[in-house]
Amino acid sequence: MKNLEAFRYKRRLDGLFQKIRTLPDDLELQAQWARYLCVLVAGFLETSISAIYTQYARDCAAPNVARFVATRLTWFTNPNMEKMLQLTRSFNKEWGDTLERQTEGETKNAIDSICNNRNLIAHGRDTGISFARISGYYQEAVKLVEMIERQCAGQ
Repeated sequence: MKNLEAFRYKRRLDGLFQKIRTLPDDLELQAQWARYLCVLVAGFLETSISAIYTQYARDCAAPNVARFVATRLTWFTNPNMEKMLQLTRSFNKEWGDTLERQTEGETKNAIDSICNNRNLIAHGRDTGISFARISGYYQEAVKLVEMIERQCAGQ
């Protein structure tokens, strides 16, 4: 990951995922951590995607356009896959179409599950999120952020 903000957030999450692996085999404790991590992974998606597209706008657009993009992206929240595809298509339709093809199946399901579980957690509802499940979802989230970063870099 080249975007500094996304890299820092990922490094922080990687450290938390490592710490949890050292905890005792207490399923309730792991479930609590899984919920917490789910909220942080949703934040990772929001923050990283906003940071990458903001950087892209700074690199490619006039300063006033870049400021507009940065301001608009502060409102990019609850990023399910459909919202991400809409955002990507607003930058480049081909990018959105490619991203949709590349994320069909497991990645799309993971991103949508992160968003859905985050909303349930935020409203105090029960979820079926486990540490193993959020670990897998996180890997898919990282893949998505890396795909978007590669698109913005012209790769």
